[in-house]
Amino acid sequence: MELRDIATVIKELVLPELKEIRYEQAEIKTALTLTNKRLDDVNTHLADQSRRIDETNKRIDETNKRIDETNKRIDAVQTDLSGRLENVRAELTGRLENVRAELSGRLENVRAELIGRIDDIILRIDKTNERLDQLYLVNVRRDEHEELKNRLSQLERDVAEIKHRLAA
Repeated sequence: MELRDIATVIKELVLPELKEIRYEQAEIKTALTLTNKRLDDVNTHLADQSRRIDETNKRIDETNKRIDETNKRIDAVQTDLSGRLENVRAELTGRLENVRAELSGRLENVRAELIGRIDDIILRIDKTNERLDQLYLVNVRRDEHEELKNRLSQLERDVAEIKHRLAA
């Protein structure tokens, strides 16, 4: 085989492969160009998203500042209301103590008045008992007199017991 034949054989074998490689290279370049365009679009989109995120972050920062101011106001109002509530509580406690003292005094007066009235009623009952004793002495026969006297003694003990209970 001659050199020319070898060159022809190489051309026949290599050239079609080279054409195919060039074709594939052209396709790769086209795909690479499309990929680069897509990457550029993605980068543009990412830059836009980044700008939007920055704007959102600025809004969030502004909102956080407003929230902080609102929280400060709330704290001030809470402090003010707590002070007012404490003043009202102290005032009401004072008023309740005054009412309690006044009612205690009134209750003591009523109690003393009731005790006086009870003593008066007991005195009246004693006088009535004396009058009844005299009436019984006049009207009751002598043999019944002793029995009635015992019953009267029992009643007096009962009354004394009732007095004792009332006094307690």
